[in-house]
Amino acid sequence: MNDRPAAPRPPGALPAYLERLNEAQRRAVQFGADGADGEENRPLLVIAGAGTGKTNTLAHRVAHLLARGADPGRILLLTFSSRAADEMARRVTRICREAPYPSRGAALSLSWSGTFHSVGARLLREYAGRIGIDPGFTIHDREDSADLMNLVRHELGDSAKARRFPMKGTCLAIYSAVVNTRRSLGEVLRTDFPWCAEWEAELKRLFGAYVQAKQSQRVLDFDDLLLYWEHLAQEPQLARELGERFDHVLVDEYQDTNRLQAAILLAMKPDGRGLTVVGDDAQSIYAFRGAAVRNILEFPQCFDPPAERIALERNYRSTQPILNAANAVIALASERHDKDLWTERRAGSAPRLVNVRDEAGQADFVAERVLERREAALRLQSQAILFRASHHSARLEVELSRRNIPFVKFGGLKFLESAHVKDVLAVLRWARNPRDRVSGFRAIQLLPGIGPKTAERVLQRCESAGDGSPGLASHPVPDGAAPAWREFAALVEGIGSDAAPWPAVFEQVCGWYEAQMERMYEDALTRVADIQQLARIAATYPGQQRFLTELTLAPPSASAGEAGAPLLDEDYLILSTIHSAKGREWAAVTVLNAVDGCIPSDLSTGSTAQVEEERRLLYVAMTRARDHLDIVVPQRFHVTNQPGGGDRYVHAVRSRFIPEPVLHHFESISWPEPQREEPPPAIVGERADLPARMRAMWQ
Repeated sequence: MNDRPAAPRPPGALPAYLERLNEAQRRAVQFGADGADGEENRPLLVIAGAGTGKTNTLAHRVAHLLARGADPGRILLLTFSSRAADEMARRVTRICREAPYPSRGAALSLSWSGTFHSVGARLLREYAGRIGIDPGFTIHDREDSADLMNLVRHELGDSAKARRFPMKGTCLAIYSAVVNTRRSLGEVLRTDFPWCAEWEAELKRLFGAYVQAKQSQRVLDFDDLLLYWEHLAQEPQLARELGERFDHVLVDEYQDTNRLQAAILLAMKPDGRGLTVVGDDAQSIYAFRGAAVRNILEFPQCFDPPAERIALERNYRSTQPILNAANAVIALASERHDKDLWTERRAGSAPRLVNVRDEAGQADFVAERVLERREAALRLQSQAILFRASHHSARLEVELSRRNIPFVKFGGLKFLESAHVKDVLAVLRWARNPRDRVSGFRAIQLLPGIGPKTAERVLQRCESAGDGSPGLASHPVPDGAAPAWREFAALVEGIGSDAAPWPAVFEQVCGWYEAQMERMYEDALTRVADIQQLARIAATYPGQQRFLTELTLAPPSASAGEAGAPLLDEDYLILSTIHSAKGREWAAVTVLNAVDGCIPSDLSTGSTAQVEEERRLLYVAMTRARDHLDIVVPQRFHVTNQPGGGDRYVHAVRSRFIPEPVLHHFESISWPEPQREEPPPAIVGERADLPARMRAMWQ
């Protein structure tokens, strides 16, 4: 054991935690933090190419700021998932153990690290009294918001129109697009929802009523967390307070921000002092969620002088032949931040363009190639099959099942979308906020013998009484439901108080609900595992409000039934849409259907912006591969029920994103390979010398 202190470093030498970074990473980490002339607190844009160590660089920048005396409580670190925020905090803590952090003996706490939505919720509760909202507001997830939209839609009579009116999910998507893109309702309808354009006046009335319903029920939806924050930041005095409370604001995955998020940052830091954003315009693929690639393309020009731009180009993931092909594909983009990925992994085979006859041939090729690599000691979990749309893998899934190749397909229900989990949370939410009609409507109908009409009467009486909890048991319900109702009313009244002990109150809710599950679900035992997991999660939070807020904003990814499926086999292949694959990597990647109509999707070629995002999708798929990359090009597709043509084959054209000038970066092959004809057996005299042939087998 060696307890001797580390030898002193020579004057001017880099700290150890900076030595392991490459030159571009060090520039990004140190920029504006070391007092260099003209750099201090200037805005910084870090263009971090795929696999270039983006997260590591951002974590080192935070640690370096701390080492230079920054107050951790005055650093705002914004990410797009709570998992990313937690990982960032862990990395910063590890780096600070070896950095000259002024308070190394104290526990490091980045108290303002989280997603845009979680930070927004926290700020809104803090500033609630100054902006006219109740600090005890409930946060609705997307499904709850759609249910409330539907209630309002029904009350306004929109569900009884003689002609087809948009359903609740479409209405919410339109509302969300207007809020997050800062475009007018008319523009959103014309460009994104043209089939709904005739209902512009009715939708405007619906959205006004929806906002009023949220406010009367003291609920905010996901979009409100950003919208209210943005309006908060538009008040000059409050904007100054927000900007001054944070010396440094750092944003991860800036290419995924929408117009609303960019407006929040610019309102808080109008001169860009202390603002750092990290991202890659070439990986901006979430326009359908409102992400605006122009945020990162135009960021430097938002300030005077323009923000400093540092590009990370050294890739630590892929081989150079794969990077050469990916660079060539993205270089044809109409507008981008220049960068050229390179690596020290010079060896490796070129990515392959695999020409197959049709979708059946594509499925056969993938299955055989997967098994071949498995026999060469490459586990199934190290291989991924990526596709533009979920249904593109349907034929492959059948083939994998036929060959007994286990697989997991990314997508499906999220944890909070499971009915039983939503039931439990609805009870807790309604107990805390009796004005939350969506949660109350769901919770009340969990009881046997109580349906929508009774639930609506109870909610109306609660609303007219001004408080839904006291005297709940006295509300009229059908006689057969009365005993269960009295038990439920006592539960709700007992858990709704802030003084109720946590997590004991949640355990009471879970215990009550588990007693109902056998009546409600055939697979109750599987669902009980989720409820027990939810109780374990609840026990890690200090109270009800924090639990409900953070669980809604950052839910677990899958229910127990789904999460357990892969464990039934020793290994499993990964199937994923390209959107779900972003941020991940595999040793071998196969991209399906690299033809026009699939990549790009025939639904996403209506504008130059859409086509450019489709190009970036292919780039993201290609840069997921470390060692092997196959891009499959079916020559034809079988289509059914065509007007005037019935079932027929249609010719496919290789994706426009792989034109002739870039083909030299790929190895083109056909599968299956043409079979060579074997020469006929030699004839000796008038008979084949079979005994000689048998002897030759062993010579």
